[in-house]
Amino acid sequence: MPKMQTAVSVAADVAGGRRTAGEVCAGALRQIEARDGQIQAFLETTRTDALDRAARLDADIAAGKPVGPLAGVPIAVKDNICTAAGHTTCASKILAGYVSPYDATVVERILAAGGVIVGKTNLDEFAMGSSTENSGRFATRNPWAADRVPGGSSGGSAAVVAAGLVPLALGSDTGGSIRLPASFCGVVGVKPTYGRVSRYGLVAYGSSLDQVGPLAANVQDAALLLGVIAGRDPLDSTSVAEPVPDYVAELADERLAARAGRLRIGIPREYFGAGLDEETRAAVEAALAVYRRLGARTVEVSLSHTPYAIATYYLVATAEASSNLARYDGVHYGHRTAHPHDLLDLYSASRSEGFGAEVKRRIMLGTFALSAGYYDAYYNKALRVRRLIKDDFDRALTQCDVIAGPTAPTPAFRLGEKVADPLQMYLADIYTIAANLAGIPALSIPCGFSVAGLPIGLQLMGPLFGETQLLQAARLYERETDWHTRRPSLGREV
Repeated sequence: MPKMQTAVSVAADVAGGRRTAGEVCAGALRQIEARDGQIQAFLETTRTDALDRAARLDADIAAGKPVGPLAGVPIAVKDNICTAAGHTTCASKILAGYVSPYDATVVERILAAGGVIVGKTNLDEFAMGSSTENSGRFATRNPWAADRVPGGSSGGSAAVVAAGLVPLALGSDTGGSIRLPASFCGVVGVKPTYGRVSRYGLVAYGSSLDQVGPLAANVQDAALLLGVIAGRDPLDSTSVAEPVPDYVAELADERLAARAGRLRIGIPREYFGAGLDEETRAAVEAALAVYRRLGARTVEVSLSHTPYAIATYYLVATAEASSNLARYDGVHYGHRTAHPHDLLDLYSASRSEGFGAEVKRRIMLGTFALSAGYYDAYYNKALRVRRLIKDDFDRALTQCDVIAGPTAPTPAFRLGEKVADPLQMYLADIYTIAANLAGIPALSIPCGFSVAGLPIGLQLMGPLFGETQLLQAARLYERETDWHTRRPSLGREV
């Protein structure tokens, strides 16, 4: 299969005049047209807009104008992030045909940096799911094995990067929705600190949990995109005015050499108990051995409230979802039923026809948790446990620089395997959810493969606004291994 260049090399070639943005964009669109049918990761391509932007970029370069760090890089965007070009549907029937009147802040920053957005990727409807099987359009397949899921909810974005269709993609992460598909698809996925990246233009699921982040084939490319989209946004009151480092410069060899010998890695005992697949355990332990060989020190830490993270998350997230999705009622936004009997039927029929089963399930759970008589027993209690989970991380991170463990308990599972059992599906996020509850940054990098040839991910978590040390720790490991260089042969089954 053709090998996709890294984002860093594409940008350097385009800015240096060795390739044109038009050539790069047209090549990416040809690859998508030829090969996306095997994985069904794109909901649509924005061909005309992408080629127009590439042509304007080439004209600027020819005129000697400065171009940004993403010059000519083809980028895919998860379809819950608003783009003025194309549709923004959240893979839901209730938003079918919706065209956003504006670009999300992260999209504006990508375009200003010279990036070329080539299309919108599939997801679990309204980002609610762990497999991209809950899409209101179709299920996306894992590029490594056609009978396996790509993870979710950013499964489309992870799949297009893994398949080499584009070097970069945007995802969103509410409880692991960037990191889980990164693990299942064998790519790098970063969930930034809450507030590091603007949420303006991200369709809300759980407003206190959602974060936009990059998916890339390697750590340096992820750092490049993160540096572009990070930073304070006056349109988002939850974004933080924290200085944004030059993440790519922080990955220079001399910076990594300084980090390696003094890196302390925390190993949470709660992440290596029952339920962890043995191949995943072995791959993660082998990764930790690489760190020790480089001079890093590992220390055992405790995240004692980990057993309560799943329950806490599904109370907080569904409560926020029930509020955020109330606007899709056939009157304010979204699909309207054709022949309502009365006003009540207009609301109920529009929502019943527009929302899928998983979205309905989470709305009902959240509405119940917020209802009179249950608010204190469920939602308020979940908020108190959320604080305890945050305290666990605060204590652990006084003993170490980063916390390491598996991203997911197993490699990618089969399509249809967990659809009938939502609780089993929810458990796929058991190691990722706590980082969202605590608001800390986390990432997943490839650390091996199962006997069946399925990728396995290593998760690293760090302190608030500790993206630099996370990226450095990830790059230290990446330099010693070749997992990130391997690419799938589309179409096989295992």
